[in-house]
Amino acid sequence: MGPETSDDAGVYRIGPECALVETADIITPLVDDPFTFGRIAAANAISDVYAMGARPVTAMNLVFFPSCALPAEILRDILDGGNSVLKEAGVCLVGGHTVEDDELKYGLSVTGLIDPNEIIRNSTARPGDLLILTQPLGTGIISTAIKGEMAPAASVEEAATWMTTLNRDAAALMRECHATAATDVTGFGLIGHASEMARGAGLTISLRVNDIPLMTGVRELISDGMVPAGCYRNRDHYAPLVAGMDAADEALLPLFDPQTSGGLLIAFPPEDARRFLAQAEQRGIFARQIGEAMKKQTALVEVV
Repeated sequence: MGPETSDDAGVYRIGPECALVETADIITPLVDDPFTFGRIAAANAISDVYAMGARPVTAMNLVFFPSCALPAEILRDILDGGNSVLKEAGVCLVGGHTVEDDELKYGLSVTGLIDPNEIIRNSTARPGDLLILTQPLGTGIISTAIKGEMAPAASVEEAATWMTTLNRDAAALMRECHATAATDVTGFGLIGHASEMARGAGLTISLRVNDIPLMTGVRELISDGMVPAGCYRNRDHYAPLVAGMDAADEALLPLFDPQTSGGLLIAFPPEDARRFLAQAEQRGIFARQIGEAMKKQTALVEVV
């Protein structure tokens, strides 16, 4: 598997029952605390492997650091934060590379393992499948408010908690409940990643706006103008692919919000979706049913 359907990671078969799942992701700081930033970057990079249904096993640090402008202690804290998440995920750090740069950036390349017959792709949903989201939206908007020093403390704490939460448990349950397709919701926003799922599977995805969970204070921050440029870029790009919406409606901006270390968007047959939701509640895994897959309509995504 390569980039043909914009899947979350590449897959290279190395034997009849084993394949490598490979991905890399790098981000700029979203929070002020370097240790927390390191944790967010690591969880974000690992997420692509979980979205494929795979088990992450090794990682390499990718660091761009302005050593003339920032003390080395900040880099140490960032790497310590990243390593703490790798340990939580059971991933072995095997190396990395550091580049002198004017802008601080950090991420990881991550390798996972999977049986080639058990890969969960983003392009294999079927009409009638129900769609489940495993994290609320809003990290891009809250991160913009943090940079503008306008984010309420409750919103900052909630966003940091979600961005450092591994998708490991949701991914394990996803496999148990026989998901037909999955992706993680990151930079292209919910609409963007739903569009990729719909295009790859040759169907239309219907999303119920009122059922889509948002983080605390997101709508108030939108009213205050705390909307990232990436949110508007996503809207400009994906709005022509969406039916049933007024592209100028601010209430729909969270659906285009670029997420960092977002949740999984998973498609299940109805009975398996109900089992996933019931098990998620028992295990303390956040999960909301937000829509369904339909036979191909004119638009890739329908908002109702």
